[in-house]
Amino acid sequence: MPTFKYTAMDAKGGEKTGTIDADHQNAAINALREKGLFPTGVSEVGGKKKEKAPKAGAPAAKKPAAAKGGGMNININLAALWGGSGVKPKELTVFTRQLATLVDAGLPLLRGLTVLQRQEKNAVLKSVLGELTASVESGSTFSEALYQHPKIFNKLYINMVKAGEVGGVLEVVLNRLSQFMEKAEKIKGKIKAASFYPAAVLIIAVGILSFLMIKIVPQFKTIFADMLGGTELPGFTQFVLGFSDKVKDNFLVVGGAIVGLIILLKIWGKTQSGALILDKLTLAAPVIGDLTRKSSIARFTRTLGTLVSSGVPILQALQIVKETSGNRVIADAVGKVHDSVKEGESIVQPLDASGVFPPMVVSMIDVGETTGALPDMLMKIADNYDDEVDNAIAAMVSLLEPVMIVFLALVVGSIVIALFLPLIKIITTLGQESGGG
Repeated sequence: MPTFKYTAMDAKGGEKTGTIDADHQNAAINALREKGLFPTGVSEVGGKKKEKAPKAGAPAAKKPAAAKGGGMNININLAALWGGSGVKPKELTVFTRQLATLVDAGLPLLRGLTVLQRQEKNAVLKSVLGELTASVESGSTFSEALYQHPKIFNKLYINMVKAGEVGGVLEVVLNRLSQFMEKAEKIKGKIKAASFYPAAVLIIAVGILSFLMIKIVPQFKTIFADMLGGTELPGFTQFVLGFSDKVKDNFLVVGGAIVGLIILLKIWGKTQSGALILDKLTLAAPVIGDLTRKSSIARFTRTLGTLVSSGVPILQALQIVKETSGNRVIADAVGKVHDSVKEGESIVQPLDASGVFPPMVVSMIDVGETTGALPDMLMKIADNYDDEVDNAIAAMVSLLEPVMIVFLALVVGSIVIALFLPLIKIITTLGQESGGG
């Protein structure tokens, strides 16, 4: 009897691996399902790995059309090389909304996937849709098919779909999921738009400063040497000229050091300790910290509310929220809530003890848990904090505009003053000599 190696999820969302003996791959999948596991990968030991086995007596699933040519594989490999999925969040949001509309209209899931695959323009997503269609056609559930593509579909997405399949309300869950993704993209778009102005001003300021220091200021140094004939320059002018010499002589070194520092910070930020420290500093930063905190709370409450209202068990929902929080401080707080609920306690005490969530949020969650309306209360908190994020973004933009303008004026103005001080000294000297003559 052949032995199959499997990877599966248990009822709590934990990953299980092992081996199982079965007559064929389909029998192995059925045996795992009887044990309460959700197989995500089953392959025969020593044999060729297959994503999913076809149903007994069913025709072999066709390969996705996108897999025929070599160009598609090149796109996927390039995406993997750069660490991305090759599918933008906006494209995934559009796909989810379209699929929700088709399924809600009564179209079978398999037919809906086929329709969307035909019209999809993104090469990577088109290939993935082909694989999803083949997996569903061969007997896998939609959530099992999604689990084969973790770089595109995260655990939140997969578990919500699985809850919808188990409860027989897939169209409802897909609609909730699409609404969740649309609101998340809307908030992200607002933050990006708010960040564009200060980033543009900063880039312009650095460009102007570099041009002045490398091209303009050194010419004045020669002029001053000829006109003053060795007379000592004002202190501030000497400082600017010295700084200009250092920038001009070490431009590549300074540029390389800045790039290297950014890369090191990114690498360090991917470690647990680095991510925790950077996230703490972000939350403590003026203006940006308040915006980050409100955005994280909105994301936490909306994610948890969407999962719980879709039928995902609370422990599994908390684990998913922890992994998708995007902030290590928030994730640690949610982890403590998960452990507390696992021991049979309320979610309110660890939330309050974390010091991350405002008293109003904790109080509203307490009321929702007491009255049995936790999902609705969580969504109300999320809507409220979405408005708070909008207000925080408007306040940040209104504050940053004058700050950046003053900063740019100070930088350029300081250089101009430093260059005019010797000229004033020359004019004064000439005036005194003319008066004495």
